[in-house]
Order: sequence, then C-alpha cells, then structure tokens
Amino acid sequence: MATYVVGDIQGCYDALQRLLEKIAFDPAADRLWSPGDLVNRGGQSLETLRLLKSLGGRFRMTLGNHDLYLLREYWRFPDGGSANHEIDVILHAPDRDELLDWLRGQPLARWSRKYGVLMVHAGVVPQWTAERTLSLAAEVEEVLRTGSGGKFFAKMDKNWVRRWDDDRSGWKRLRLISNILTQLRFCDENGKMLGNASGPPGSQPAPYKPWFEHANRKTRDVTVLFGHWAALGLYQRDNLVCLDSGCVWGGRLSALRLEDRQLFQVPGKFHPGRIAWSAR
Repeated sequence: MATYVVGDIQGCYDALQRLLEKIAFDPAADRLWSPGDLVNRGGQSLETLRLLKSLGGRFRMTLGNHDLYLLREYWRFPDGGSANHEIDVILHAPDRDELLDWLRGQPLARWSRKYGVLMVHAGVVPQWTAERTLSLAAEVEEVLRTGSGGKFFAKMDKNWVRRWDDDRSGWKRLRLISNILTQLRFCDENGKMLGNASGPPGSQPAPYKPWFEHANRKTRDVTVLFGHWAALGLYQRDNLVCLDSGCVWGGRLSALRLEDRQLFQVPGKFHPGRIAWSAR
C-alpha cells in the first residue's frame, strides 16, 4: 500500500487519469491525497469530482479556494445558472447534491500522525502551530456543514481584515481563517496577508515574505503539504512540499509518494479563458 499526494487538479481529468496510470494506482490498496482545488478551469471538473468521490475512504483532501467557489455557486444557484460554464455543468448534474454534500464535508486542514504531515491548500501564518491550525479550521468546517453555511458564503466577497489576531470574532474571524488556509502566499511576521499577490518569491514588497520563510513560524517542526501557488511551482525542502506544478496552465500534474518521497509527473494542458473566483 502506498500514499500519493497529487497537486492542484482543477478539473484536469485527463491528466489525472494519466497520472494514476503512471503510478499504477490501486484503488483497493493505495491512498490518494490532495491539498485541494479539485475543480475549475480544466474543463472536466464534474468527471474529476465523480472519480475522486468514487474512491471513498481511499481519497483524502483539504478544501481549496476553487472548491469553496464551487460551493458558493451551489448556494447561489441551487438549480444552476452560474456564469462559469464548467461549474454550471456540475450544478445541472443529476448527482449534483450527492457530490457537493460530499465536498462540503471535507476539511480545510488535515493531520497525519503516521507521516508527521499537515496538509492545507495554501499555507499557515507564523503564529499557528499544527494543532492550532486544525482547531481553527474546524471552526469554519462546522459552519460549512450546518445551516449557517449560506451566511458564510454571503460574506465571501467582503473585504475583511488581513492580519491574524486571536481576539477576532464572528464572520471576520471565520473569513480570515478561510482566506489564510486557501489563499495565503505572502505575509509579514505578524500574520498579515498580502492580498491578491500571485507572483513567485521575490516579487513581493517588504516586509512581506513567503509564508514559510518567516523565522518565527510555529509549523517548522512538521512537514507542511500545500498547493495553490503555480508561480512557486513544484517546491521541496525539509518539512515543506508544494505540489502545484501548474497543470491547468500547461505545466505538469505532480504526485509525491509519501513513503519514499518519489515524484511522478505527467504533462498538463493550457486552459485559457476560464472564469474563476479568487483564482490568484
């Protein structure tokens, strides 16, 4: 049995199939993980959701910003009507409710004691330990899975605060937790996010740094698996792995086998002109 972590898929179903063939994935024995962004831009998001859901307990993920976008569109247009055609195909699917109830039940952060791994979609501010990350993620997860989910989605486009503070409360707190876990790339040492920055390390203004470069980061003692940052690309060092290798932009779809850190890749395809929310 092996465990593979695959980077941002974003509806690139054909590339995902080729990657699973390359690693000889056995759904009866192997496990597949993903740090999120299963959907949007690749053209085959519905097929991607169906495949990954069919793996049952063999598949584990964390929600990404595109996954939250899909859930928001489901809340806004329960009978279809999204301006994003790829998303609207999902909203008109006969198994839509089953697929999206499954997606809504996924976490924003996961911890594996076996591998000593914390998995999130985007990143973690310096002040959060792995334990704190899981606790804060659970606050948002509880809201998403209850009748309050609609209120959360109604707040998604609000221009909230960008600096973490333990004393923040209410929707500002929940929205900031969600933003950090699904959109963070750069922040300062106090946990203030640099909004709408998608370039590579070095493109940011001072005093911001890539979230993982801060000396006071409290997750240095665990391995953090993440995606979301195509401009960073495939990035590995001690206790840090980014697997967003830009498949949907014509890069590659990557998978890492956790047992021996062996990397597997297949070519992607550039998909221009896709409508996306918070896709930076």
